[in-house]
Amino acid sequence: MNLQNQIEELFLKQALEGMDIAGRVFDEFKAALNEGTVRAAEPDAASPCGWRVNPWVKKGILLGFRLGRVVGFPPPDFQFRDKHTYPLKQLPEGQNIRVVPGGSSIRDGCYIGKNVTCMPPMYINVGAYVDDGTMIDSHALVGSCAQIGKRVHISAAAQIGGVLEPIGALPVIIEDEALVGGNCGVYEGTIVGQGAVLAAGTIITGSTPVYDLVRDTVHRRAGDVPLKILAGAVVVPGARVVTQGRGKELGISLYTPVIIKYRDEKTDQAVRLEDLLR
Repeated sequence: MNLQNQIEELFLKQALEGMDIAGRVFDEFKAALNEGTVRAAEPDAASPCGWRVNPWVKKGILLGFRLGRVVGFPPPDFQFRDKHTYPLKQLPEGQNIRVVPGGSSIRDGCYIGKNVTCMPPMYINVGAYVDDGTMIDSHALVGSCAQIGKRVHISAAAQIGGVLEPIGALPVIIEDEALVGGNCGVYEGTIVGQGAVLAAGTIITGSTPVYDLVRDTVHRRAGDVPLKILAGAVVVPGARVVTQGRGKELGISLYTPVIIKYRDEKTDQAVRLEDLLR
């Protein structure tokens, strides 16, 4: 059987204790995650949103938690305790990855591309895919199975949500060249398109309506098609007035992200400064 079939079969078993083959299959699977040859989601031109979920990969990650036992990890002056199947990731020397000292952690079973920079303290969880040239800034989180493209900047204190269950749910996807500003949060399978810019403090969930002032439309999740911030969009935090009921009487406004423009030369000059830090 190929790796996918083996993971699918083991995932259905009620008991895994004493099964040496389960550990060997999981080790092979985790190596493939580390190498980026299997991904929780991947580009797919045939999909309405341009991405395809691989549910069997999430099953493999969950299998690792079932197989894992809690152990202490050395060295003794920096001990932590976690499932033995998910120690700290060993970073290959040839990738030119920078992890600056100061409390950052990268869990084993994720892909980190070439020339990625990690500023302390930040955290990358299992199943994540972080492509070449990306910067993960201080206090930022890249959640489980999140897909981060090339030359992305995840700014300080930004949160990229993770998802393991439900199995078929699309993870958060940040496409190439996007900039996620400080204190942003992107959750529930939202796709941030290539080159998009999220201004500091922007919060986007899968069910968030995003008001596009340039194209005079509202972007929403539609059934199984996730919310997508269009390529090159510049999004800022905004508010919309409640127009009926008690909310109107009280003068309440609700938070909403707003697209105020699409990238131009001025925007490009502003984000180009980030290259000096890489």
